[in-house]
Amino acid sequence: MVGRLEQHLRSRRDAGRKLLVPYITGGLPGWEDAVRIAAAHGADAIEIGLPFSDPVMDGPIIQAASEQALNAGATPASILDQVRNLDVGVPLIVMCYFNTVHAMGLERFAGALARAGVSGAIVPDLPLEEVGEWAVQADANGIETILLAAPTAPDERLPRIVERSRGFVYAVGLLGVTGERAELSRTATNIAQRLKKVTDLPVLIGVGVSNAEQAREAVRVADGVIQGASVVRRLMESGPEEVGRYVDEVRRAIDNPA
Repeated sequence: MVGRLEQHLRSRRDAGRKLLVPYITGGLPGWEDAVRIAAAHGADAIEIGLPFSDPVMDGPIIQAASEQALNAGATPASILDQVRNLDVGVPLIVMCYFNTVHAMGLERFAGALARAGVSGAIVPDLPLEEVGEWAVQADANGIETILLAAPTAPDERLPRIVERSRGFVYAVGLLGVTGERAELSRTATNIAQRLKKVTDLPVLIGVGVSNAEQAREAVRVADGVIQGASVVRRLMESGPEEVGRYVDEVRRAIDNPA
C-alpha cells in the first residue's frame, strides 16, 4: 500500500513540482517555529533529526546542533511530544540512528512515531540487509521506512533498495558526512539517474546539496532535494526567520531548474 508520505510526494511530483525537504535538528532553540516557517515557505515535507551523541553520518554543523540540543535536555520522547503539536500541512519525517530505535524498542518506537503524527523514518546506519525487523514494525504502524542508496552501490543492489524503500528513495550525493560543499558532486546526479531507471518512487538527492543553485542543478535529474547543514546553520546562526528566507530562495530556484 502507498503511504501518506509517498502519496503526498507522488501527487506533487506528478503535477510537475520539484520536491524540497529541509532537515531541522529537533531540540534546537526555535526549531518548532523553523518547521512551521519552512512549511509555509514551500517545503513539501520536513525531516526532523533526533539528536544523538555520535551521529556518524553527520558533519560538523549537525554534530554541533545535536550537541547543543542534547545539552539543553532534548530527548527523543520530548521531541516527539512537541512534534505531536506541529500541524504544518506537510508530512513530517524523523531521522535518527538505530541506537535510538533499539533503546526504546522497535515496536514502541514505531508506535511513538505514529502517535506523534510522523509519516516516515530514515535510519541511516540500518542497511538493507538489517532493516527487516524494524521495517515490519514500521509498516505495522504506518511509518514509511526511507532507505538510502549510496553512489557506490552496484547496479544489482539498487532494485532491492527501491523495492523495500517507502515514501521516497534517498539518493546519497557523495561519500562522506553531511555538510556544505562548494559544488554539487557529479556522483549526486549519477546515483539519481541510476535510481530513476529502476523505480517510479520519488528520488531525492541528499548530502552535499548546499545552496539554491546546487539544488537547481540536482533537480534537473532528481525529483527533489533534501537540505540539512545549510538549513541548520541558518537556524543556529540567525533563527527561524532566516530558515524561511532560505527555503523560499531554494523553492524559487528549483521551480525554475532549466
